[in-house]
Order: sequence, then structure tokens, then C-alpha cells
Amino acid sequence: MAFRFAGKARLPMGIEDFETIRKDGFYYVDKTGLVKDLLENMSYVSLFTRPRRFGKTLNMSMLKNFFETGSDRALFDGLEISKEKELCDEYMGKFPVISISLKGAESNTFDGAREMFRNIIGKEALRFPFLTQSPNLTETERKQYKALIHVDDKGIFTIDDILLKNSLLLLSSFLHKHYGQKTIILIDEYDVPLDKAYQAGYYDAMVDFIRTLFGQALKTNGSLYFAVLTGCLRISKESIFTGLNNFNVYTVKDVQYNEYFGFSDREVRDMLACYGFMEKYDAIKEWYDGYRFGVLEVYCPWDVVSYCHALKMNAAMRPRNYWVNTSSNSIIRQFIDKADGNTRDEIERLIGGESIKKKIRQELTYRDLDSTIDNLWSILFTTGYLTQCGEDDNGLTKLVIPNREIRWIFVEQIQEWFEAETKKDMQKLEGFCRAFEENDTEAIEKGFTSYLRKTVSIRDTSVRKDRKENFYHGILLGLFAGMDGWKVKSNAESGDGYCDISVEVEDKEIGMLIELKYAEKAAFDGACREALAQIADRNYEEALTDDGMRTIYKYGIACYKKRCKVMKGQD
Repeated sequence: MAFRFAGKARLPMGIEDFETIRKDGFYYVDKTGLVKDLLENMSYVSLFTRPRRFGKTLNMSMLKNFFETGSDRALFDGLEISKEKELCDEYMGKFPVISISLKGAESNTFDGAREMFRNIIGKEALRFPFLTQSPNLTETERKQYKALIHVDDKGIFTIDDILLKNSLLLLSSFLHKHYGQKTIILIDEYDVPLDKAYQAGYYDAMVDFIRTLFGQALKTNGSLYFAVLTGCLRISKESIFTGLNNFNVYTVKDVQYNEYFGFSDREVRDMLACYGFMEKYDAIKEWYDGYRFGVLEVYCPWDVVSYCHALKMNAAMRPRNYWVNTSSNSIIRQFIDKADGNTRDEIERLIGGESIKKKIRQELTYRDLDSTIDNLWSILFTTGYLTQCGEDDNGLTKLVIPNREIRWIFVEQIQEWFEAETKKDMQKLEGFCRAFEENDTEAIEKGFTSYLRKTVSIRDTSVRKDRKENFYHGILLGLFAGMDGWKVKSNAESGDGYCDISVEVEDKEIGMLIELKYAEKAAFDGACREALAQIADRNYEEALTDDGMRTIYKYGIACYKKRCKVMKGQD
């Protein structure tokens, strides 16, 4: 096999197929040591839970390509596992493999979800057409196999419900009989159908279905060599894995296998060196590092690859949020909605770079997820919004926000929630905004303080001053967002710099310039004067004057935790 490398290897943006990455010359971070560890620590069934976009699917594809009968050994040339010659000779390409992903097994109805399962199972069964003629199968078994792959006139699989629930068991037994070798089963994203079912209101039906499907294939299956499952959450054993023996779960808290999901610091450095981006190392570490799996600190692979790809297009590109777009992040909003005063205080500490201590439950049912705020802490941890930095003597986990990207997600969701809450009282909001038009600093100060007390603030911690200022900046912008007739600009060029917020009320020919400062150690007066001096020194009013604003008000606003002071500039 010839690998196609033209210069540097291409970056595998969104490619999760191991064979494609290796054959088509894409950059690959070697995780093949997972094969050796799996075999040396053999479990009948292994479940790996990791946040989304940490390499679960690519690892499952790699395992399929290693073990499956007829696999291309050249795919592994030069990789870590190829050094284990005896192991490769004994196991590589020696097993029938059933490999399915349940990522697409979701629907708004149970019937719809069941159709998705039929499609997933049917397509996988189609990979083994030789079973229709296998001399090692009975006529009944060949008939059953044909039923697994049968489609109607529209090309839709017609597997009946009973056969569907037994499909993985049957297919593995057929392959076992044909090859004379037990079957390996790989199930990626096992918890996606349960998540959707819970959201759409058919959770009980889906639990019953998956319990039967998995139970048949994983519990009493004499044709199973071993199975590997992946997902984001560790669903309660009593929920879908009842009675399953020799079942091992490896979570983000476990030391075993911690190096196979996510990128290590060395792996990131190697990638940056390969593409000539080493000068971006500090920024990448700040934005995308900080997750702790077991005892290893790792980066989010999706973020690192995405940013390196962006740098290839534009070397001046700054880090941005990539992981945030891979899901709805609704769990954060749900969490904030439920937060009481104590919880908001804890969120403030997290955003400020501090840690908090919580009892983490890693084994939950979906019914448990939002039953208490304590369970939501556990979900935030297991899904990657928080990470661990140790345990205390009482078994409480120390939780932190891992990096700048996730901190941004928290702040954004808080601001969106805050905006929605403030809009519930439009009369109060309009009164606050009109105070700016009336140059009423007392009313502005009173109103802004009132709003700050209702949201999450930035604590006086190690967080950089500019980030603290940006937080209050975002809150004020959110309050202004609903004002009819206001033209609001953020960090728009004006005069000799960029004003934090400028507002034009065109029908009244009123302009407003607002500069926000974080008042270190509650030094409000000095911070306000600094803000007003900046407005004057950099001639921010020039743009408003050019736009025909006859009256221009200048505001220096200093914030500290949930307090503020407003000072107006002189004409």
C-alpha cells in the first residue's frame, strides 16, 4: 500500500475513519497502544466514557481495522502497535467484527428511533453478504440473516421487532459459525439514543429496547470474544446492563487508558512542530488544554486540529471556540436555570479560576440527570464542562473549568440567561436604559447594581483584568440589546482608539460613550476617572460628532464583584 504524502500530512478535519486517515495521508496521532492494553487487560465488555470530540470514534475505527478479518496490515506500519510483532501475528486481522455507531439513532418518536436502529443494523449486516451462502450456517440461520438485510421497494430495512432485538446476538453467532472464531462487537456512542429518548418523552420504551438488544449480545452470547462501548455518560448498570458480568467501565477519573483519549502535551507539541506553529503553543494551551483524565492532563483534539487547520489558511488567526459548536450546550443553561444563590456563588468562583468541591456520581440514569443540582454538577464533569484537579480526604472531587474556551461557554450562557431574565420586566429595563439618555448617573448606578446582584459576577481572583472588564461589558450590551431606536456599537473604532460601547439615539440626536473598568480592590473613583480620561484622551466622541449627534454623554463605569460606580464626563 502506498501512502500519499505531498509535503506535510493533511489535517483530518472531521475525519473519524482510521483507514481513510492512513491511506490518504492525513496526520495521525498514534493511539494504537490501546490495542495492546485492551488485550493485556482483557474484559468481556469495556465501556469508555469521555466528553464529545475526544477521539472515541476514531479509536473504535482503529480497533475495527486492527482486528477485523482481512484487514490491511500496512495501515499500521510505523505505528506503536507494529512494534509488538507477536501480538500482531496472533490478533491482527483474525476476528469477525461487528461495528456500529448509535450517533444517528435518534428521533422525536420511539417508532422513528426504531427505524434508525433497523437502518444501522441492516447496513452493518450487509457487510457480510457471504453469509447467505455460508455452508456453516443452517438453512434457518441463512433465512434469518436474509431477514436482517431485506429491504422493501423503497429500500427501507424491514427487520421485525423481535428479530431486531436479537440482531446483534444472531449476527455475531452467524459470523462465529462461518469463521470458526468468536466475534468482537464495537458500539460507539451507545448513550445517544437514550439521551434523545429522554428529551422526547419515550425513555422507558428505549431503555427496554436497548436492555434487550445489549443483554442478548453482551450478557449470554457464547459467540462474543469481547465488546467495547463508548459514550459520554456512564448510564446506571441497573438501567441497561443488568446482570452483565465482567463489565468494566473506564471514566475520566480512571488512570487506565487515560492516554488514549485526547492529546497529550507532547503530542500537541509534535503537531505544532510539524506544521511550524510552535509560536502558538502558549495560546493553544490556554484555550484547549486543562482536561484531566486520570492523572494525565490532555487537550481537546477537535480544538487543536481545528485551530491548526485555521492557521494553515491564515497564520494570523487567533484561537476561537470550536468545541462549543458540536452540541447545543443546553446543559449549561439548564444548570444556570436551577442555580440558587449558593450555586451562583460557586459558578462565580469557577469562572474566577478557583476550584470547588463536589461529590461526583458517575453512574446515573437519565431520570436522575436534572433531579437535583448535585447531579447536574456530575453531568457537567462527565461531559467535559468541568474537570478534576484532585480529591480531598472525604472523597470530594475538586472541580475547575479546564480552559479559556469552556470559561467562555459559561460566560456566554450566563449572559444569554441574564438577558432573557431581564426582558421579563421590560418596564424596569427601559427605565434603566432611559437613564443613560437623561444623563442620570444615580439611576444608572442604582439600576446596574441591581442587575449585577441578580447574575453571576467575576470575583477578584487571578483572572486577567481585561477578562473581568469584558464580562461586565457583555452584561451591559445585553441590557441595551432590546432598545428600539438605539444604535449600539461594541469596540467600534472612534477617534484614536476603540470605545467599549457607543450608542446613537438618532431621533433625539443623543450619543453616548461608555468605558468600563474593573475596580481593583474596590477603587471605584480612580477606575471611573481612568475610564473618562481614556474617552477624552483618545477622542472617542469624534465618530458620534461625525454622525450628527448634537448631545454627547460620557460615562466611566467601574465594577467590582456585584457593585458599580458611574461617573459622567464633563462637556
